[in-house]
Formats: sequence, structure tokens, C-alpha cells
Amino acid sequence: MPLKRYVIERDIVGIGAMSGDELSNAAGTSNVALAQLNPRVQWSHSYVTGDKSFCIYLAEDEQAVRDHAAISGLPATLITEVQTIIDPTTAV
Repeated sequence: MPLKRYVIERDIVGIGAMSGDELSNAAGTSNVALAQLNPRVQWSHSYVTGDKSFCIYLAEDEQAVRDHAAISGLPATLITEVQTIIDPTTAV
């Protein structure tokens, strides 16, 4: 089954002020959950702001993302499937 792209908004108070060690621990927790769910879900990368993170995932469906959140204990406040990607070259 081809994987779909999702943006996961996570409300995590103070994440933007976390130390490198704290972020490393959070990533490690996520990686443990991902290993359990392989190949249903993959983490591409995340953007961290003050009290939120926006994570880019590839997953077979929204339930796989929810399963990751449940196993990892990381909230999935809003899960949005990406319909298409555009960038500056789209105008060409």
C-alpha cells in the first residue's frame, strides 16, 4: 500500500525551550513507537515552535498516525493529510 503524507500538529507546552537532550529523548521515544509500527508509518522531520511541533509523516492511513501517538505518548492534536506539494518551481 502506498504511503500518504501527513502533517501532525502536536500541542506540547514549552517544546521550543527544550534542551537538545530533551528533544533527543522525545525523538528516541518516537523511534521506539515507529519500530513497533514499521512499515505502517515513517517520520520524515518536524518543525518546532514555542508550544507546538509540526511533524511530517508518511503513513498508510490516519489510524497509523494515531497508533504512533498512543504508543509514544506524544499528542496528535490535529492530523491533516497532504493533498499535494507546491514550491517555487510549480510556477514554471
